[in-house]
Amino acid sequence: MKNNLLDTKDYIVFLIYFVIVAAYGLYIYNKKKSASGGSKDYFLAEGSLTWWAIGASLIASNISAEQMIGMSGSGFKLGLAISAYEWMAAATLIIVAVFFMPVYLKNKIFTMPQFLSQRYNSKVAMIMAVFWLMLYIVVNLMSILYLGALAISGISGLSITVCILALAIFAIFITLGGMKVIGYTDVIQVFFLVLGGLVATYIALNLISGGKGILSGFSMLKDGASEHFHLIFKKDNPNYIDLPGLSVLIGGMWIANLSYWGCNQYITQRALGASLPTARAGLLFAAFLKMLMPVIVVLPGIAVYYIIKNDVGVINSGDLLTSSGVQDPNKAYPALLTLLPAGLKGLSFAALTAAIVASLAGKANSIATIFTLDIYKKAFEPQASETRLVNVGKIAVIVSMLLAVLLSFIVGDALMGEGKQGFQYIQEYTGFVSPGIFAMFIFGFFWKKTTSNAALFATIGGFLISVFLKFTPNMFDLSPLYNFGWAVKNGAGVFEIPFMDRMLIVFAFCAIGMYIISVYENKKGVTPNSLEIDTKMFKTTTGFAVGAVLIIGLLVALYTAFY
Repeated sequence: MKNNLLDTKDYIVFLIYFVIVAAYGLYIYNKKKSASGGSKDYFLAEGSLTWWAIGASLIASNISAEQMIGMSGSGFKLGLAISAYEWMAAATLIIVAVFFMPVYLKNKIFTMPQFLSQRYNSKVAMIMAVFWLMLYIVVNLMSILYLGALAISGISGLSITVCILALAIFAIFITLGGMKVIGYTDVIQVFFLVLGGLVATYIALNLISGGKGILSGFSMLKDGASEHFHLIFKKDNPNYIDLPGLSVLIGGMWIANLSYWGCNQYITQRALGASLPTARAGLLFAAFLKMLMPVIVVLPGIAVYYIIKNDVGVINSGDLLTSSGVQDPNKAYPALLTLLPAGLKGLSFAALTAAIVASLAGKANSIATIFTLDIYKKAFEPQASETRLVNVGKIAVIVSMLLAVLLSFIVGDALMGEGKQGFQYIQEYTGFVSPGIFAMFIFGFFWKKTTSNAALFATIGGFLISVFLKFTPNMFDLSPLYNFGWAVKNGAGVFEIPFMDRMLIVFAFCAIGMYIISVYENKKGVTPNSLEIDTKMFKTTTGFAVGAVLIIGLLVALYTAFY
């Protein structure tokens, strides 16, 4: 067993947290169990989640090991620029609330493959259902489980194997209660997440200032690690390949965010069982929480960088930062927790565990929903009873978690182990399918002439061109593209196209292909399926508009201050 960073007080706080979450989850399960026990109630908590539960659940499921560990590590290595994923997501949530959610709710869409089936055809829906299952299990579920276990192992001293198994078991326990249990327990998870993150940030900044307060600490941090406080990288920045300049504002970042927040079962599932006003309010609440996230997950990573760089002497740098540069950024957040006093360390440890478990539960529920409603019911047992569907969903939860556990043991270390940025791994490999998915959805929403074959082209063609561009540097010399800003040197000294720019290129490829195919088939008399869309449904309330303007104003201020 490794060195244990926790003491008795921490374990007491940690135990209290789990007792509270488990008891509350059981209470919600018994209180809100519907008389029908139907599949939509189990998978979507239809009509049961309030706006604050929807918003909290969105954030609890999104902010997991990939952010607490991966993004904090990226903050340690890249700096404030990694916050673009959080702050641009806040703007994206507003777009999804205004334009995407009305379309889903008006057409009674409950799953993303159902949307594709209704708008295009069953072939497109089935292909994408399989795609999503593979993506959720192989990339998302496995990475959350491995990165989470890595952090918990580093803090508790338990072996990573034990941590993987413990996280999987507790996540299964939460997930089997259905979306209502996930949604309402996520409110507690977010409370602990925000509180623990703020406490850790406060202590780090106060430590940097020598006890003179967090404002003084932030000022010293900004001056002492000024290279970590640029939101937009220039081309000569060694981290440009991860965040290629203005692409975070006007390029591929939009593809990644709109695909994730607007076309992703894992996310939209929280709001699909609610009314439009409730869903929009929940998404707006999530957008405000998103604005806060860099303070909780990015700033601590920068603080650890400052503390080690300036030899404050309170953190054992280990192999985090050496004379040759950043070695293992994934250890930044666990290193930060060593600064906390007994009791508070347990609180932050509970917050971290809460984030991991909430995300695992949400992801497993989405996997079960897609498999049960879009694959099992349609391909294997169309007449299955509601009880049967719920039971199949529960089996899917267990099987998917077991597969994620096996993948964590087999390839987790190779893909996200020492020296690798876990958050960037997730973003890049999700980006293999994001452009095609987003093209399918945005054309399906707003261009009635889009045909099923065009959507099929985006599905398969988008993935293939993504793979091709990934391996292009091995086949061609891309250095001539450097002057145009389309290629930079990677860690091996080879010129390649940053993955965020690749997403933009692939999206353009898919959009042009979809347009050409649709126009050709329209001329041949093909009549595509259409959705029920009324421009009046995009109108928002005054309260929503005020909140949206406030968020946009904050974003403009932040990018102006830290450009």
